[in-house]
Amino acid sequence: MPRNVAFGGVSRGAARGLTSIACLAFVAVLAIAFWAGALWIGNTLIQLLAP
Repeated sequence: MPRNVAFGGVSRGAARGLTSIACLAFVAVLAIAFWAGALWIGNTLIQLLAP
C-alpha cells in the first residue's frame, strides 16, 4: 500500500534538523547576550566602586 509523500518520515526529518539547528542558534544567542550583560554590569560596578 503506497504512502502519501506529504506525511512521510523523510519530509519531517529535514524540518526536525532545521528546528534543532535553529534552537541551538537561539540558545547560543541567549548565552552571548547573558555574558555580554554580565560583563557590562561587572564593568559598571568596577567603575562605580573604583576610587
